[in-house]
Amino acid sequence: MGNKGGKKGAPKELTLQQIAMLKANTKYTDREIREWHAGFLRDCPTGRLNKKQFVEVYKKFYPQGKADSFCNFAFSMFDANHDGTNDFDEFLLAIAATSQGSLDDRLAVAFDMCDISNDGQIDQKELAGMILAMYDLTGESDRKGDRDPKKRAAAVIQKLDVGGDRKLNKHEFIAGCKNDPLIRRLLAPHV
Repeated sequence: MGNKGGKKGAPKELTLQQIAMLKANTKYTDREIREWHAGFLRDCPTGRLNKKQFVEVYKKFYPQGKADSFCNFAFSMFDANHDGTNDFDEFLLAIAATSQGSLDDRLAVAFDMCDISNDGQIDQKELAGMILAMYDLTGESDRKGDRDPKKRAAAVIQKLDVGGDRKLNKHEFIAGCKNDPLIRRLLAPHV
């Protein structure tokens, strides 16, 4: 992932290889990719998007919520080269991963964002953190009773933990989220 130009500045033109890679990994057309690129360069003339700018972009998609917490999860995951910025390729792949694709694909991305420890499993604390971030992002204000992020995370893990280790692997997470209407709506809206 990432532009070959790195930190030297924004390439003014997309390469055919970049377009082919982005088309293969998103549902965007050539024209849409070029439009996204033009907008990206307009907003980020350096060709790099820092975390603050990333949050501002997500605020446009979710004006009723607070994007900061969610963006902490997403930004780190999509900063493939770990340089503290996202180039155009990383940016568009992040947008596509969280807004396109099948329910399973979106839940797989949500799992990867949630798995902060990178151990292939999500514990109750990680899941509660993601639920809270999604509540903030979507403007969900009902957080009492069964909708409390910690209680919901505990209930989800208790219900779905097939292995009995109080953690969820990716398969358990995807299967379980598909059967939890609130979590499914939060993690994969419009699917």
